[in-house]
Amino acid sequence: MLNVLSGVWRPSARPRSAAPDLSEVEAAIPATKRRLHRRAIGAARFCADCLTATPRARQRAIATFRNRARATVAPARAATRRRLHRRHVLIRLTTDRAIPLSVALVVLIAAGVSLAPAAAPVGAAQPEAPGAAGVRLTVGGAAGGPNEFDGSVAVDAAAAPVDDGTLYKPVAVDTSVASSAGLLRHYTVRDGDTLTAIANRFGVSMMTVWWANGMTSKDSLKAGENLVIPPVSGLVITVKAGDTLDSLAAANKVAAADIIAANALTDTNLIVGQVLMLPGAKGAPMPTPAPAPKQSGGGSGGTGAAPRVAGSWAWPVVGGGNYISQYFHYGHYGIDIAADYGTPIVAPTAAHVIFAGWKSNGGGYQVWLQLANGLYTTEYHMSTVIATTGQNVAKGQRVGRVGTSGWASGAHVMLEVWVGTPWESGSYRVNPLRYY
Repeated sequence: MLNVLSGVWRPSARPRSAAPDLSEVEAAIPATKRRLHRRAIGAARFCADCLTATPRARQRAIATFRNRARATVAPARAATRRRLHRRHVLIRLTTDRAIPLSVALVVLIAAGVSLAPAAAPVGAAQPEAPGAAGVRLTVGGAAGGPNEFDGSVAVDAAAAPVDDGTLYKPVAVDTSVASSAGLLRHYTVRDGDTLTAIANRFGVSMMTVWWANGMTSKDSLKAGENLVIPPVSGLVITVKAGDTLDSLAAANKVAAADIIAANALTDTNLIVGQVLMLPGAKGAPMPTPAPAPKQSGGGSGGTGAAPRVAGSWAWPVVGGGNYISQYFHYGHYGIDIAADYGTPIVAPTAAHVIFAGWKSNGGGYQVWLQLANGLYTTEYHMSTVIATTGQNVAKGQRVGRVGTSGWASGAHVMLEVWVGTPWESGSYRVNPLRYY
């Protein structure tokens, strides 16, 4: 069979070589016939290759089959790739790029709106319509009733609003209240401080510090305590309901002009809660404890009759802004004299020193003096002892200095007057002020 096909193919191939050019022949043949002719030739070649058992024929058959498979698979692969690409693009647009695209879209819309022509602002002056009637005003209010005024009204050009699209915002009103709280100074009490020393340091009176801090006792001053120091001597008050500048000035006996100047007031209308300084004003006096009644007899802690002495006594503290911080009363059988730390302490009269030094009885450094008529004095809480035991001292002679030794909260000296040897059985104390 194969030999027969080969014999038929060779004679037909010879005359084809002498035949005219195929391109010229195919140009004259219609397209449909050319396609059919090519398909027929291809089918014949495929059959010949399949039926001819030669290696070349098998290779051509395999190549033809593979070409057909590739032609079928390639379009399918391309279509699949396109579908995957479209799906990938869609996923990216709906996940990580969705927010940026939305923001960009909003910005574009806002930009378009901002570029649009602006509407006339509310309250801006509008152009007068042609032929509009003049402004009608009601003027007066006389007995005959209001008079109507027809015509144009002159408007100040500087006060007239401008129709330029400007937005008018309200102005914030200053509601702050003038107060002297910022003028008050603060001081932390240190060891050895006294109320008088602190007041002198800031140039105000001692009672000004007393009133500003609501103190009840000078001995209550403690180290580490925070004190309020006014800028000038006087009272610090807080305005209450119903208070006026004139009423405060009259109640505290000061001039209203002084209050305005001290507080730098620009408005005389007072506000509840406003802190004011009243220069020169005075508060309640310092309370003075009443002396304990006299007692006859008693032990070392009691009181009794006070012997008389000739002449006057010298005040035991010299200078230092001294004052009596605690008086003689039950449980406190002496007087406390506060003064600046280191202020001199003197003998009240001529005496003999029976003790000078430290004792662990709460008085710290102390000096005991033997006077005339069986009287003795003890002076406690000294910072320095100048006298010595067995020494004779004159009236007004220094025996020590004010301090805070022993049980003392501030710089002061405690003076006791004893009838009999101090702290011995049968001895008692009397009020030192009886001899001043």
